[in-house]
Order: sequence, then structure tokens, then C-alpha cells
Amino acid sequence: MKMIVIFGATGNVGAYFTDYCVEHLKGTEYDVIAVGRKDTSFFTDREIKYCRVDIKNADDFAKLPTDDVYAVVNFAGLLPAYLKDYDPYAYIDTNITGGVRVLEYARQNKADRFLYTQSWSEQGGYWGKSEVLSPKMPKSLIYTGDHAFYVITKSMITDTMEYYKQEYGLKNFVFRLPNVYLYSPEKTYYVDGIARPIGYRYMIDKATKGEKIEMWGNPDAFKDILYVKDLCQMMFKALFADVDGGTYNAGTGVKTTLREQIEGMVKVFSPKGHPSQIVSKPDGAGFTSFVMDIDNARAELGYEPQYSYIDYLEDYKKEEELGRFNELWKR
Repeated sequence: MKMIVIFGATGNVGAYFTDYCVEHLKGTEYDVIAVGRKDTSFFTDREIKYCRVDIKNADDFAKLPTDDVYAVVNFAGLLPAYLKDYDPYAYIDTNITGGVRVLEYARQNKADRFLYTQSWSEQGGYWGKSEVLSPKMPKSLIYTGDHAFYVITKSMITDTMEYYKQEYGLKNFVFRLPNVYLYSPEKTYYVDGIARPIGYRYMIDKATKGEKIEMWGNPDAFKDILYVKDLCQMMFKALFADVDGGTYNAGTGVKTTLREQIEGMVKVFSPKGHPSQIVSKPDGAGFTSFVMDIDNARAELGYEPQYSYIDYLEDYKKEEELGRFNELWKR
């Protein structure tokens, strides 16, 4: 069997991607190895091979398979959303040192390709200047704020991937991710070390209770709303695409306005006969409009988004009811 080794499989996006791969690889010559640092039986209980590995610990890599490694996928990393106190060394230890160890594992075991998720903050310099973000745009980092050093450490890995491609022939696929929408039990994250509610989770909860929802800023401002299962589809196709790799802006290419976002939440989540009232607050803090150019993902990977905005909300509701990964994500 050819091995697809997924680091960060216990994280939010990693769990969905691992599940997607297992489902779509049944009966093929490929097998999935889930890798994470949690002590969990979640995967083995489902007959999925699991290796407990902390990428900060070089010795842990001895637990991993060395034969027939076809692809390595790295979701593992330290994000500002989970870091209460700023610690540059924590980013270095995980995102740089750990990230290079994962790359080395792929190289040493002759993997064909390496997939990596990068933050769309790599394109932060274009925010507010270009509504359409192209994967051809070179990186343009913002060197202030709580995401700055995080993105610097992630960017070192994307640069190192290019070195590994040119020096060793390791095909590399980089996915620039905006916010990835998905169900998880988490409802808060850290911003500048302060716990804050996750915006869309907060509004979904309001809609579920039939409570008033405030619509801040320009109701016609828009975002590219990327559902996790479309991201899974894109990255899964990259596992088998007949190309040497590239940089892909993950998204749908569809503009969803703030008004459409909130109206959709009310439609899908509010109790029948008691929809949430939407109250316009034009003077409230808004956001910068953007949409992702996904042309090269379509042409090179065969990717085509499957979830409309309403489709995403309805599937999110199903995932919340099922709670399939709650056991894995409990803290």
C-alpha cells in the first residue's frame, strides 16, 4: 500500500481531511496514516492507523512508516488563535523546526509530494487594495499585529519547500487559506492574547435562539466563504494531480455579502415561526471585501466547489448535530 501521511490530523481541518481521505480511498492502493500529538484512540477505534508524534521531538519520528511513503500532508502548526501569551520561540519550535522535520521525513522517505497549508495573511499587503486575490500575487506580509510572526514562520516553510523541490525533486503544493468555516465545539479564539467569540459561531448561536443579530458595517461588503469540505476536495485532488505542485488560493471564487451571510444563518438556524431580527449597524466595525481567484486550482487540480453558502450552513448544522469529532477535540 502507498502511504499518505497526514500530520496535524487531530486538529480541526486535519480531522475533516483525514476523514475525507479515508472515505474516498476505500478500495484503492492508498492507505492513510493519521499523525498527531494527542493521546487518543479516536482513529484506531475507527480502524485508521494513528501515530502519536510531537513534531517538536525528533525522536518521535521513528514511530512513522518509512516504506512506500507516497505523500506527506502538514496541517500541524501553532496558530495565534490558540496562543494566549506571545511566545516567538513557541512558533519557531513548532512551525519552523517542527515543519522542517516533517519536510525531512518526506525527503528521507522519498515521498512524491508534500502538501502544506499557509495563511492567507501571506497576502496581507493586498488587503483593501485588490478585491480579487490571485495565487500569482507574490507574498506581501504585514509586519505588525498578532499574526505577523506566525506568518513569517509559516513563510519560511513555503520557501524551504521550494528549495526541496528544486534541490530534491519533492513536488510541493501550498494552499493559502482564508478563514475555513467548519463545525467544531470551539466558540472562542485569542486575538492579541484576549479570548474573543468566533464571529460566525456567535451569530449562528444567535440565529439558533431566534435572537436579534446586529449587522455591522457595510451590508454589501463580501467574503469568499470556504467550507472545510471544499478545502478537503481541493487538497485531495492535489494528492493525485499530474503537476509538479504550485500555490493555490483556497476558496470558491464566489462573493457572499454580509447581508447574505446573516440572512442565510437566519434561514437555516432560526426556529420556524421565530426568525431572528436583523438590525443594521452601519457605523459598526466592518471588514475588507475579498474573493479568491481559484482558476489555477480548477485548471491544474480539477477542483470545483461543491458547497454553496446555504449548502455549507445546512451541512454545518448536520455536523453539529452528529458531533462526529467532538471526542477527538475535547480538551
